Amino acid sequence: MIKDIKLAVLIDGDNIPSKYIKEMIEEIAKYGTPTIKRIYGDWTKPQLSKWKNILLENAITPIQQYGYTTGKNATDSAMIIDAMDILYSNNVDGFCLASSDSDFTRLATRLRESGMQVYGIGEKKTPDPFIVACDKFIYLEILEPYGDRQDEKGGESKKQNLEKITPKVIKFLKQSVSDVADEDGWAFLGDVGSLILKKQPNFDARSFGFEKLTPLFKSLKQFEIDERVQSGVRFKLIYVRNK
Repeated sequence: MIKDIKLAVLIDGDNIPSKYIKEMIEEIAKYGTPTIKRIYGDWTKPQLSKWKNILLENAITPIQQYGYTTGKNATDSAMIIDAMDILYSNNVDGFCLASSDSDFTRLATRLRESGMQVYGIGEKKTPDPFIVACDKFIYLEILEPYGDRQDEKGGESKKQNLEKITPKVIKFLKQSVSDVADEDGWAFLGDVGSLILKKQPNFDARSFGFEKLTPLFKSLKQFEIDERVQSGVRFKLIYVRNK
């Protein structure tokens, strides 16, 4: 369900591939309404010319930032200054920072200190400090259209690009269930999911080939699932317990 919160979406144009933008904007809409959408870069550079139609199609405002000196990323500074201006305007409830650059770690931390919800989006090469500084971090690779995941021969399927559910992952899930379980060992899956994100902001069921957390747990023999019907509620409440 889409939460009724206003989000400022700030994109590092030097760091985010243009092919992901459509899927990225659709993903952000799951968490709130992107009332501010800006992308930062030196638009005088020929390599950024391919962005024009993409920005128009997604109503993203390009912010020009010249590279004043060699080896310095002026784009990062402009994005950080804008983020703080938006924060003090009190016009949004949260931020989405799209970058794979660890330079935004302190910004994410500062925004959260001010009570903002912070979503990070970047490639799997994103350093851990930036990932854990966000409330939730989404990898661009899991948003990539299925057809783009195949190699030239068409032999590499989406399944082959997925992460494996290792014993370490199982241990992490079992501990998370235990942490919020009642005296009988049952835990409401919504609470489990919230705790998982607090522990690992980049944990996403889609990385393992599942659209949601529920089918991920259902696929694992290490857990019991109980679907409970509650009076006045149209959907079943999912509870999970370690075996």
